[in-house]
Amino acid sequence: MMLWAPTICISRILYIRDLRSAPDMDQLRLYTARYRPEELDKLTRSSRFTRKEIQFMYRGFKQECPSGLVDEAAFKLIFSQYFPQGDANQYAHYVFNTLRPNQCGQINFEDFLHALSRVSRGTTDEKVRWVFDLYDLDGDGLITKHEMQLVVTAIYDMLGRQVVPRIDPNAARSHVDTIFHQMDADRDGLVTLEEMRRWCGRDPDFLRSLHMLDTVL
Repeated sequence: MMLWAPTICISRILYIRDLRSAPDMDQLRLYTARYRPEELDKLTRSSRFTRKEIQFMYRGFKQECPSGLVDEAAFKLIFSQYFPQGDANQYAHYVFNTLRPNQCGQINFEDFLHALSRVSRGTTDEKVRWVFDLYDLDGDGLITKHEMQLVVTAIYDMLGRQVVPRIDPNAARSHVDTIFHQMDADRDGLVTLEEMRRWCGRDPDFLRSLHMLDTVL
């Protein structure tokens, strides 16, 4: 269901762009001092990234978001740069909500880093939980078929003309019907986290897509 593309895209661009313009060691030490080493050490301990990876990602984050804070409008703008053939607004909205913005509707670098740590370096269960949270639009701990349809539609809208062959809307709905039926083991019209876990464990393609995230950086 192509769930991971935007998160992978943003993290990879932030990281690779900095590798192309990586500072020499003197500049890197200066940058580390500006970033407050005690905070950097704390982020290293609380995430699954190295100091160097965090430094590079922070530089990219600050280039995109000089204030150090990202609201939903800025987040959507970042998405739109990498999916110009489609409309990424709705999917960006869903992904942004999984980052748990504060009361002002903003996320900071720490929020971004810890979410990315779970998605790209977390356990299989942590990654499945992120997918579940993405589809659980109202946060009630259950996924309805309507919620799944909304997210899948947003994915197709985002990819736009990049999907070859073009996706028939009826085929997309049929795909959601099939997947939802497979997940909904007790046929109550709702998918729980445990039902998604069991379905993911039986789907080798989905598991491969999760393991691909381990080398995103």
